Amino acid sequence: MTEFTALLNDIKRCTICASQLAHGTRPVLQVHPKAKILIAGQAPGLKVHTSGIPFDDASGKRLREWLGVTREEFYDPEKVAILPMVFCYPGTGKTGDLAPRKECAPAWREKILAHLKQVEVTIVLGSYAQKYHMGVTNTSVTDLVKSWELYWPHIIPLPHPSPRNNIWLKKNPWFEIELLPRLRERVRESLNSSSPLDSKEV
Repeated sequence: MTEFTALLNDIKRCTICASQLAHGTRPVLQVHPKAKILIAGQAPGLKVHTSGIPFDDASGKRLREWLGVTREEFYDPEKVAILPMVFCYPGTGKTGDLAPRKECAPAWREKILAHLKQVEVTIVLGSYAQKYHMGVTNTSVTDLVKSWELYWPHIIPLPHPSPRNNIWLKKNPWFEIELLPRLRERVRESLNSSSPLDSKEV
């Protein structure tokens, strides 16, 4: 068993937050050391918790359209890594899903990121992931996404693809006109690039 496989098994068995999760633990992520694209998200929703498949919902369908990838490409771990800030569904509050719990990222995130050395593009979805991966604290998601060219081509901040952001998309038509075409080109460029990793055990 490789170090990476052992780490992934440890994550799958994680119960750090078990006593705090109404729906129990079910870590949902998709990773492989050969992945070229990293999607840094927020947290699994209830549907994803039920199926065990990341972005197995309306948000996932929209995200694949944004990226210009097929379902087969999206769910190929050697192409796309999907790493939410927390791996288990945090539950529901008064205004929607609860915020990601604070225990998960310190326990696992840097350990798993250390194995993703072939990632060329990190797609950072929503405020929680953007604070972690981009170090922003007082910048709104809108302002950060508007400044996407500052982080190009390796980090690309996006709003969350949830249907709840339909109003945001209508208010910000530049997103689909200016950013999405460039995003799709960058994703395709990365997926088509050759990898130095061969068939060695990972």
